[in-house]
Amino acid sequence: MPAAIALSFFLLISLLLCACGENRDHSVDGQLTAKAKPASETTKAFNQNVSRQLPFNDRNDFKLARRGFIATIPGATVRDAQGNTLYDLTDMAFLEAASSKTVNPSLWRQAQLNALEHGLYKVVDGIYQVRSLDLANMTLVAGKTGWIIIDPLTSAETAAAALALANKELGKRPVRAVIFTHSHADHFAGIAGVMSAEEIQNGSIEVIAPQGFAEEAISENVRAGNVMQRRALYQFGDLLASGAQGFVSSGLGNRVSSGSHGFAAPSIVISADRQDLVVDGINIAFQNTPGAEAPAEMIFYFPQFKALCMSEIATHTLHNLYTLRGAKTRDALAWSRHIQQAIDNFGSQTEVVFSSHHWPTWGNTQTLDFLTQQRDLYKYIHDQTLRLANEGFNMVEIAEQIQLPESLNNTFANRGYYGTLNHGSKAVYNKYLGWFDGNPSNLHPIPQQQAAIKYVDYMGGAAAVMKKALRDYNQGEYRWVAMVVKHLVFAEPDNHQARYLLADAYEQMGYQAESGVWRNFYLSGALELRQGIDKSRKAAPVDKEIIAGVPIELLLDAMAVRLNGPDAANEDIQLNIELTDTHQRYLVQVRNGVLHGFADQHSEDPSATLKLNSTDLRLMFGGMVSAGTLLTKGRLNVSGNPLALIKFSSLFDDFEFNFGIVTP
Repeated sequence: MPAAIALSFFLLISLLLCACGENRDHSVDGQLTAKAKPASETTKAFNQNVSRQLPFNDRNDFKLARRGFIATIPGATVRDAQGNTLYDLTDMAFLEAASSKTVNPSLWRQAQLNALEHGLYKVVDGIYQVRSLDLANMTLVAGKTGWIIIDPLTSAETAAAALALANKELGKRPVRAVIFTHSHADHFAGIAGVMSAEEIQNGSIEVIAPQGFAEEAISENVRAGNVMQRRALYQFGDLLASGAQGFVSSGLGNRVSSGSHGFAAPSIVISADRQDLVVDGINIAFQNTPGAEAPAEMIFYFPQFKALCMSEIATHTLHNLYTLRGAKTRDALAWSRHIQQAIDNFGSQTEVVFSSHHWPTWGNTQTLDFLTQQRDLYKYIHDQTLRLANEGFNMVEIAEQIQLPESLNNTFANRGYYGTLNHGSKAVYNKYLGWFDGNPSNLHPIPQQQAAIKYVDYMGGAAAVMKKALRDYNQGEYRWVAMVVKHLVFAEPDNHQARYLLADAYEQMGYQAESGVWRNFYLSGALELRQGIDKSRKAAPVDKEIIAGVPIELLLDAMAVRLNGPDAANEDIQLNIELTDTHQRYLVQVRNGVLHGFADQHSEDPSATLKLNSTDLRLMFGGMVSAGTLLTKGRLNVSGNPLALIKFSSLFDDFEFNFGIVTP
């Protein structure tokens, strides 16, 4: 992903403030400004209270995170072939200081564990991890003849740096197998850093993944890819500069790396609930865990090492039951049951648990305690959300009152650094009951911008809203200010006074947030309000390597989302496709404003027939090359009506990436 950008300032715009209020640094010479603000007295008091509530004198996690350290990468940076810096851990050196007043101290602690403890570590003899070189960990298992690599990170460059570090420190070994624990990109997209393009194409290295991996890996970020990628900039703090007033952590790990991405189709699919394999002389017992942290996911046990890999369903944070970038809602009950099944299957023999994020836990008693706590965490959220729902409370009311018991709440591994109790309970409610809370007023609401104009009018106009909101801001009522002033921003998008006040409220909420992603959303929202949207930023293009590996049926599904239904409503286009290399046939049909792709079918009366190879079809339908270019180069043959192909191509939208999130 693109590197974070630095903050700049708007010109100061005058607005007379009331003289009273505890937050004097909110104004400069009586003016609301676009400048980032320090922590208010309310925020300082909030964060000081967190310091008193949690057992910060417990330093055991720091001992575990440092255990087995071998070495780190030179200069703590990763560069591409042109020498450009893609990942720079020196940016996080500010975390070596004591907790800042602008950061929740619990999140500061987690950020230190994620960013400052980086490099190559020994888990046990034969299992090693490279941590904090990306959002996720890369694990290397010494097989009989080479490496078994678990989760090759997000980008090829960070994965290659991780492998090079291991080879340098532990002795060079060829890669014999790769295991993808699940279908999220930070666990597979760096594949080209550990396998060559030829090895990916010819399948000479075993790639092991859970059932449904290819479908979920492609579909999650393709069908809703534009909006999800835009929101991910907020979730992972990509727009924020590293520092105590900006990005400190995602909670789940350090930053997501930028760089090149790839995809490899699995050669071995774990399809059974339990499945045992021998991989390069190493026995591995797999357990499928679908529908929990990812739609396609698995955990596995190494008997000879007494080591259990929990993938991402047991980490040192409360995880997301719903991820704020947008994804399918996860099943808290299934999540808890999968952890219990792991305890039943492997718990009595396990001496170390490691995961795709964070640091391991050693010792049978300690690992069982960790797994039991994580099991109960997700089941408590599930059960208590439904208990309160059945008592008549709606989603927001449940999220406001649900609390963990002290036995779970005071364990750092259960704290909401990534997911939170608040939006986790909302996810459970939504999974069972959907978006509607039963109140008819919420069944058919007026769209946000139209409603905002009416709200501001009802509240007495912009001046009245600002006067009351400034009073409430100075009393530390940031959540309320955010709820009210967003209406003024949507009703009057050019009202810079309202934008700056809303930004200031978001900023203080970010400073108080224990969740890294909540902090990133609040501070990214403040940045958009103060600076506007950086129109030069583009959606990251899908890499040709990924397009080349996408099943054609999934590519057609993705194209269907881009079809402009109203424009296509009266069209009837049928394209027969003949693939010259695989000899497969497809029928692509546009009718009733809908695109369908049918494998192994042809129309008796097509609008046109296309003959080309499967790679060129993927590149053309994936927007990597035009039909005109393929025709000119003789790589595409069209019979029938060539105008049908031109008309077909004109029916698809190109999505605008830089849409407003906190502005209209």
